[in-house]
Parts: sequence; structure tokens; C-alpha cells
Amino acid sequence: MSKRPPATVKTQAQDPVLPGLGAADPELTRRLQTALTAKGASYRPRTHHLAADGTPKFINRLILETSPYLLQHAHNPVNWYPWGPEAFERARREGKPVFVSIGYSTCHWCHVMERESFEDEQIAAYINQNYIAIKVDREERPDVDDIYMKAVQMLTGRGGWPMTVVLTADKDPFFGGTYFPARDGDRGARKGFLTILRELKSEYGQHRGDVVARAQQLSQQIEASAASSPKGNIPSASAIEQAARAAAASFDATWGGFDRAPKFPRPVLLELLLRYHRRSGDAQALHIVTHTLERMAEGGIYDHVGYGFHRYATDPQWLVPHFEKMLYDSAQLVPLYLEAYQLTGNERFAEVARQTLHYVKREMTAPNGSFLSATDADSPTPAGHEEEGYFFTWTPQELSKVLGAERAATVAAYFGVTEAGNFEGRNILHTPRSEQAVAAELSISVPVLQKRIAQAREELYAARSKRPPPLRDDKVLTSWNGLMISAYARAALILGEEEYARSAERAADFLLQNLRAKDGGLMRSFKDGRAKQAAFLDDYAFLIQGLLDLFEATSAARWLEQAVLLQATLDRQFWDDASGGYFMTSAAHEQLLTRDKPSYDGAEPSGNSVALLNLLRLSELTSQHAYRERAERGFAAFSLDIMRSPGASPKLLSALDYYLDRPREVFIVRPTQDADAEPLLSRFRRAYLPNHGFATAAEGPGLEKLSTLIPSLEGKRALGGRVTAYVCERGRCELPTSDPETFTRQLAKSSDRPATTSPR
Repeated sequence: MSKRPPATVKTQAQDPVLPGLGAADPELTRRLQTALTAKGASYRPRTHHLAADGTPKFINRLILETSPYLLQHAHNPVNWYPWGPEAFERARREGKPVFVSIGYSTCHWCHVMERESFEDEQIAAYINQNYIAIKVDREERPDVDDIYMKAVQMLTGRGGWPMTVVLTADKDPFFGGTYFPARDGDRGARKGFLTILRELKSEYGQHRGDVVARAQQLSQQIEASAASSPKGNIPSASAIEQAARAAAASFDATWGGFDRAPKFPRPVLLELLLRYHRRSGDAQALHIVTHTLERMAEGGIYDHVGYGFHRYATDPQWLVPHFEKMLYDSAQLVPLYLEAYQLTGNERFAEVARQTLHYVKREMTAPNGSFLSATDADSPTPAGHEEEGYFFTWTPQELSKVLGAERAATVAAYFGVTEAGNFEGRNILHTPRSEQAVAAELSISVPVLQKRIAQAREELYAARSKRPPPLRDDKVLTSWNGLMISAYARAALILGEEEYARSAERAADFLLQNLRAKDGGLMRSFKDGRAKQAAFLDDYAFLIQGLLDLFEATSAARWLEQAVLLQATLDRQFWDDASGGYFMTSAAHEQLLTRDKPSYDGAEPSGNSVALLNLLRLSELTSQHAYRERAERGFAAFSLDIMRSPGASPKLLSALDYYLDRPREVFIVRPTQDADAEPLLSRFRRAYLPNHGFATAAEGPGLEKLSTLIPSLEGKRALGGRVTAYVCERGRCELPTSDPETFTRQLAKSSDRPATTSPR
């Protein structure tokens, strides 16, 4: 790895008015002040360094950015740069190390470190004099986050946010960590952040050659870890079984979920268990999923007033959440609850899905139809300071003020509200007892209880809306919007509610019109009228998935056409011709330490997992075998990783389940556009059939156009002038039918699948 030695020649720096720096550059100062003025009268600087008139004492370069996270730090006394060549060129010019802080706007401990360290003028002055400081929004730059998270994990054995890394001017890391208390002794820390900064600066100044050599060695280790594994054979169904066994072994039989605490929903793993249940008939796999979904919906991780899920629970009971809400959680949990509804008929699962979509529409949908990213865990209290979860919690007195004493008592019994509270003297609403038990205690019927709770919920929501809300990250991310498009589209198809399809279409139209690059590719994020950053693998993969789901929900050819076009771009710009699989970045992206090829399915599925499943779905719909062949090369590329640790890639195993299965091609043909297909459609909606291709069309131009995209539709007609269903498998079709009962039997008919045993 060839590196240029850092230069030490200093030139006049262009700086704003900040602690520890020399004379400010007038032109930069003017630009920053102009950007601040453009924010308008409603803008509230996020800092405690304010003049008497409320204007911020400090402004740094982040005021020029659109990222809500970067803008949160625009008035720190730290001389922050955004990630880019300007900062590294200055570091090389001045011979300084680069301090990089990576986080996201709704990260609680990011806020803590900001208040304790980045708002501290002494610490800021030391950083400004001795480092070049960079702030990174991990949601806008997942490539940067991914590379340096690997470095932090190699250095410390763990990772998280805020992420702290110190680099050479050539971007090689030599120190890493997460949150650090500001000073020695703070929060019980032996060594505080300021001491660490001083020690690192001293080491860099006195032993630079050694530091650079260690940093280059670490970069080489990161590069080696990202190297493609040798190709293997396409994994068998045993990998799915092994992942199911591992999940069963870590299952919390009392409270659901996996392991003890903290507990994350893990939608990708629960989805795989539903597929495994279908493949094997194993009842325990289904129980793991349904029990977990029930306990989550009863716990405090679910917002019982405004709906939607918080990011994770800090306890085994799902009671105390980390209160931030992420769009990607809602987007993945809605389809999961809907699939559980298909399998069990439990109406509560469908209700949770509807409520979560209601939350997204009410609170996380922009006027243009796109979906916003997240809301914070912290919110202002009446005392004027911020507390985690204050916005979402209640006291008995607050309930009585809104509802009156008698109705408040009913709500308190239902939601487990007590004088002592269950969270810092306040109450996280949850439903620890059944409706039947609460109704019996109150001597009322269950329907009466349900009506009272529904009425009270709306009044509590209205009252809560008057509180200062948590900060909302209103940037639009292509990847997360793709996931949410899938959720709305899947809901439209499974629940038969066209309103959900319209929401998905509005978001898809917005993305395809406003987040397109000049070359026809995608952009990553949108904020304040500007699209930024060339899209990454997950942006393409998640949006293509959303477009395929939207096509199945509407049978509008344009969505399938767009999916095919974007897939061609993804294949051309991201595919690894040598080893198979997709890189996170295209060849046109900034070249970092390495070019990663992700397969780990965590809080979000990996781009490769979704992309391989998309390829199989496209192959099924379009009859183009090249898609399937590419997917096969992808499975071979990740084969050794899957066999070593199948539980690390459950979404990839869901794609493998599709590959090993005999997916159904299901078509419903109507004689006319207005012919009632619901008797057949309703049967398809209720069938849990995760591996399929689906379309419906009326005879005439619509069917003819679809047939050019989906060759399997050729020759299929509405027989006898009646709505007709076709169920096919690898080119062989069941007898066409207009009878709902016959159609149901055809959908339920099992294919030959590899025998698997129980994961118990």
C-alpha cells in the first residue's frame, strides 16, 4: 500500500470564528452567516452557546450541509468539516491527525457526547488547534461508517455510536472507540476524552513513523477482511435448518425474542423462521415468531398511543424501549406482522400492521409522499432540559387531567399505569394483562372496554401532541423509502386496501423523479430540495424490492419496467465479475480503504441478501434465466460465509429458500377491467406464499403489455367470460379455475421440498 508522507508545510488556513483558532477568514464567515440567515426566523440553533438575542455564538462549516445530524453540530465550537477532500488536504498540509466522529441524528449517546465534549470550549479549542475534525452522518455515508466500524471493532472488540476514530491524512485509522466521557473521572471513567486527545496528539507528534506504520497495518487488515472468500457450492437447505436451530436455542420462551437484553426485533430472522416453518412444518418455529410478535405488541417497545415501534428494548420484557423510532423498523415489521396474520388468521397481527402504517402516514410522511427517516429518543421537559422518553410517558395525574378521574382509572388499569411508575417515576404504557382480565376487574364487557380505550387513545394522542416533540430527522433515504414502499405495497395486496398502494406509489414516484442522477442512476438522500450522494447497493436493492412489491400490488407495468432498468444499473456498476456478489459501492464512488461486499443481516438486511432475492423474483416474472444464474453466482460467492455462520445472514437464507423452492406463478385474468376479481383475490391475499410471482390483468391492451414483460402470461385468458386463476410451477400449470375453493387448494398444494428436522 503506497502512502505519501505527511507534509508539515503550513499555509494560511481558512477558518470561522471558533475557540483556539487565529484570525477568521472573512469570506468563509460571510458564507456561513448567509447560510444561517437562509434558515429563516423559525430556525432554532441546537447549542447552549447563545447570545442575548438568541443567535448562536459559533457557526462552523456544517451549517452548509443538509443532513439533520450534521446541522445539529453546526453551532458547536469545534471546527467541524464534512467528510471530503478539503479536510484531508489540510491535514496533510499541516501535518495533523484527523479526528472523525460518526453518528446519526437520533442517537442518544451521540447527543450526550455532544453536550459533554463538543459543546465544551476547552475541549473544542484543543481539537481545533491539534486536529482536523470531521463529522459524518452514518446514514448518508454508510460506506465510511462501514469501513471505520470494522477498524473500531478490530481495535476494541466492539462497536457502536457515536463512533470515534483518529486517522492519518491518508485515511488510515490508528485509534478508535465509541462514547467517551469528557474528563477523567466523569461517569466513573479512569481516562476522559480530553486526556485521550492529548495522549494521541503527543504520540502522533513524537512517534509519527510508528503511528503511521500501525495505521497502515490496520488498514491492510481491514482490506484483507473485506477480501472475497473462495467460491463454494450453493448452500443446501441444511444452512436454513442450522440457522433455525440456533434461533431456537437463543429464544426467550417467556418474553419472546432472542437472548436477554437489550432486545432487538430482528425482523430478518423472524421472517426466515416463518419460511422454515412452511418448509419443514415445524410448529416451534411458528411459535417463536408469533409469541415474539405478541409480546412486542404488548410491551413498551410498541407506542400504544401514537403507534409504531421504538428501536429496541433495554430489558427482556420489551417494556423499556430506547425511545427513538427508525423508519426501517416500521418498514420491516409491517410485512412480518402481515405474514404472521396470513399464517395464523390472528386479527391482532393485522391490526398492528395497520396501526404502524397509520403512524407512518401521520408522522413520517412528507407532503410530497416520501417517507422521513427517524425521530429522536430525547425530548424537552417542562423544566427545559431534555430527557429520554419524556414525550412518550405518563403519570396518573396527567391521565386524569386529559380524561377525568373515572376514565383515567380505566386507562390506567388497561395500560398498567401506577403511582410509582415503571420508568424514572413515569409510566411507559403497555398491556400486561388481557382485555378479558381487565374488563372483568372493571365489571364491563370486552367491547365496552375496547371502545373506551379507543376513545381515550385519540384524546391522549391529541394531548401528547401539545408537548414539545422529539427531534425528527426529515431527510429522505432511498434505501429506507424502498423498504417502506414494500411495506405499504404488501399491505395493499394482503389486506386489500388500495389506499396503501397509493401511498407506496406516491413515494416511488417521488424517488424516481427526484433522486435520479444525471446518468440515470440513483442518489442516496434528499433534503431541502437537494439530492445528495450517489446511491449505494442497499439503495438500489431496497428500491427494486419495493418496485417489485408495488407491481404485485397494482399490476401496473411501469413498476416492473423501472425495477428491470434499475437492476441493469446495479448489475453494471456494482457486480463483482471476478468473485460474484455486489459491492456496497460502485466503481464511481470515492475509493476508501477497501471496497466492501456486505452479507450480514442486522437491523437492516444487507444489500446483497435483498439483491439476490430480487434476481430470483425477476427471473420468475420475466422468465429470463440470466437473473437466476447471477443469483447462483452470488450464493456461491457467500457460500463459505453462510456455512460458517448461517445465523448471521437470515435474509440471505430467505433468498436461498426461494431458490431451493419451486416458486408459484399466480395469475388472475379478468374479462373486463371492472370485473370483480375479489372472490379469487381474497383467497390469494390470505395464502402465505412467500416464494411466488403474481400479476392480475384484464383482457385487452393491459394484458398484452404485461405479456411482453411476463411471457408466462401469454395465452392466458378469462375463460367463459369469468375471472380465471392460473397457478403454475416451473412452466407446468394447474387447470385454470374460476372457483375460489379450487384456487385455494391449488395454492395450498405442497411442492417437493428437502426434508428437514425440527430446530428444537
